[in-house]
Amino acid sequence: MATNEFQKGVKFSYTDSIDYAPSAVVSKHILKKDSGNVSLFAFDKGEGLSEHTAPFDAIVEVMDGKAEVIINGASHFLNAGETIIMPANVPHALHAVERFKMVLTMIKAGMLTISI
Repeated sequence: MATNEFQKGVKFSYTDSIDYAPSAVVSKHILKKDSGNVSLFAFDKGEGLSEHTAPFDAIVEVMDGKAEVIINGASHFLNAGETIIMPANVPHALHAVERFKMVLTMIKAGMLTISI
């Protein structure tokens, strides 16, 4: 088992697996693979990630709180239970309107392998 991933075959809760920290963004890898990553984040109110791009699509699933996700200059406000896809190579940013927890799933293009 890789030390940078959650233990496989063991039940866990997204919201209970990460804690908020004052004036900080906390992250943990759930899975980290060449084909993509699944990560858990906790943002304190007012924290965020500045505008950037990524070479692959990313799914943001808000588990707790409220976030502003800005994609190509357009603001989207997400509450717990809501999801949005940030497209590859498009500028995006995140901002904690309230403190929030999210799962980020990144799928890297061209990495799919099919075994027969």
